[in-house]
Amino acid sequence: MAGLLASCGGGDGGGGASSSSGGTATAPTPTPVPVSTPTPSPTTAGGCSLRARQDWLLAQMNEWYLFPETLPTMLDPSRYTDLEDYLDALTATARAQRRDRQFSYVTSVAEETAYYTAGTTGGFGVRLTFDGANRLMVTEAFEGGPALLAGIDRGTEIVGIGYGENSVRSIASYVAAGDQAAFYQAVDPGTANATRVFRVIGGDGATRDVTLRTADFDLSPLSPRYGAKVLDDGGRKVGYVNLRTFIGTADDQLRSAFATFRAQGVTNLIVDLRYNGGGLLATAGTFADLLGGNRTRGDVQSYTTFRASKSSENETRFFEREAQAIVPTRVAFIGTGGTASASEYVINAMIPYLHGNAALIGTNTFGKPVGQIALDNPACPDDRLRVVALSIQNAARQGDYFDGLASKVEASCQATDDLTHPMGDPGESSTRAALDYLAGRSCSRIGASASLSRTALATPARRIVTPERPTTAQRETPGLF
Repeated sequence: MAGLLASCGGGDGGGGASSSSGGTATAPTPTPVPVSTPTPSPTTAGGCSLRARQDWLLAQMNEWYLFPETLPTMLDPSRYTDLEDYLDALTATARAQRRDRQFSYVTSVAEETAYYTAGTTGGFGVRLTFDGANRLMVTEAFEGGPALLAGIDRGTEIVGIGYGENSVRSIASYVAAGDQAAFYQAVDPGTANATRVFRVIGGDGATRDVTLRTADFDLSPLSPRYGAKVLDDGGRKVGYVNLRTFIGTADDQLRSAFATFRAQGVTNLIVDLRYNGGGLLATAGTFADLLGGNRTRGDVQSYTTFRASKSSENETRFFEREAQAIVPTRVAFIGTGGTASASEYVINAMIPYLHGNAALIGTNTFGKPVGQIALDNPACPDDRLRVVALSIQNAARQGDYFDGLASKVEASCQATDDLTHPMGDPGESSTRAALDYLAGRSCSRIGASASLSRTALATPARRIVTPERPTTAQRETPGLF
């Protein structure tokens, strides 16, 4: 059970955009993204046979992979019956070195297009973790999803899952048996209109059975309930913004939030990225711009660097003007081990400018200072390779945070993720610690090992539930089901 129910998913949580610190980048030239009206690819005939797909994938890796020296010189494709398994074998050395922890992957053009443009996903609409006692907890429920409509929200414990009222199996039995396949089949049907019975314990301590049916819904990057607000902390105005994922619809939601902060004279800000696995780096750039009201167009936000043979693709991203941008005095970034990729980009971009006036609150982040580009297979129109092809550094040329940002930020404060309160509530532990930091009160610094784990069920920290082969939405929104 050591790797069960929390296998390392993406670190991307991570991927999706146009430069990356752990986001996804648009391919420089080979194939444009997104591809409109994609057709699912066949798996056998002609240029779309498994061997043809493997050959195409290997050619792309040889041309674009950021760590070409780690690719095996000899690898027999016939040993692999699945394209993802073949890619995993190609990246095994880089993974062992913690430079590519399944950051390179094969995905669907249609699935990515739906998610990155509108946040379209499907399932029960909850984010799940295991706590130190192996309890399955809901950390967040999404508006429009079946769970929240049925009254399941943050802090709910799921004690059993079944296919009907008389077949509910306890979570404890899944854990005791190490029954990973059965657990994921129960919690992640992967099909529309699939019904499951959840036995839950709510905040009132009462146990009840709730029947849920999977459904499609559009995930809002900023929750309409707590995504952005102005807190009153002893007469001081503090802006609070909670971004779930970096997708196209986030830009205007962020601008609207910052317009409110600007209008109310907010200069102290809490940026809550505790579960944000990443996404579009174009959106991450916009977010950093909104935090850079006193930055000029000559100030570097990030450096993007490809392998030596692709150095012509290198670029420097400068801060751009946003009418809604604020000039922050202090910024408290709430993070966990689920904070990855584009989220880390935003934090890292601000370090050289805010120094000790930017702090990481909570636990260490995931550690993904590299980004993917999208390469589409012309013979298989729905095949997309997300290959790690670039690294990202901030203006101080800092970009070596494969072990997270805790040792890179100049200020940090340990805090727990408190499921007994809503996010953004001044009584919630991480939010309270952020308010204390902004007010200048002392705290304990985050240790490099203090992270919300994605890897082992046996560890005492809370673990994000991540399938071995996450969907695009699950990579960018860790724990989503």
